[in-house]
Amino acid sequence: MEVILHVYDVTNGASDKTNNTIVQINKIFKDGIGLGGIFHSAVQVYGDDEWSFGYCEQGTGVFSCPAGKNPMYTYRESIKLGTTAFSIFKVNQILRELSREWPGHSYDLLSKNCNHFCDEFCERLGVPKLPGWVNRFAHAGDTAAEIAGNTAYRLRQAKTEIVAASKVAYRFLAGVASNNSIVTPGSPVNSPRGSPRFQATWFKNLISSGSKPSTSSELENRDEEVMRERKQQEAETPITNSSRYAI
Repeated sequence: MEVILHVYDVTNGASDKTNNTIVQINKIFKDGIGLGGIFHSAVQVYGDDEWSFGYCEQGTGVFSCPAGKNPMYTYRESIKLGTTAFSIFKVNQILRELSREWPGHSYDLLSKNCNHFCDEFCERLGVPKLPGWVNRFAHAGDTAAEIAGNTAYRLRQAKTEIVAASKVAYRFLAGVASNNSIVTPGSPVNSPRGSPRFQATWFKNLISSGSKPSTSSELENRDEEVMRERKQQEAETPITNSSRYAI
């Protein structure tokens, strides 16, 4: 039995302007450059009805209507997908199985829409799946959502690892400061409550801009300055004879 795919422009919006915009988008992206568009699809096999899938709060989302005459959308075209070797009884069995597996509340615009249902139905009928352009926009949107989700997860994971590493580094540096510090009686370090404050202050001073180590040129300048001060003091100090034999 021949299997036919019916394709519609999705023009079920309340605004005529919106519906016309969708039709124009489909003409440009499908008819113009062959990329795809925003479409509804349904499969016809055995009889005059087509089968598709949509949202509902309760029960199955699988439904049928006269082929090519779904009042919710604007009919575009039909595509012959091939022939199925299954009998009408087997096809009815497949439809009952799909009705249980595709409840209406599971409908998702990107990952589980009418085109996904028709793909599944065609696969079970043993005929080729839908042409790529029919559901290309949904596949692209689903992939983008998955990439965005993975990226957000990786960023959260990286943030957690950075925070953990920072805590380890802080504990290490604070421990070094405690071991190298001079502890005097009555100092805050002797008190368990004072130790964290000391460590925090030390760590803050460590990373402040004013706590940079002196360079070799700075040290040499300081040595020269000290030598000049000593020579000046020796020149200004009067020479006295401290010998007990002085007259």
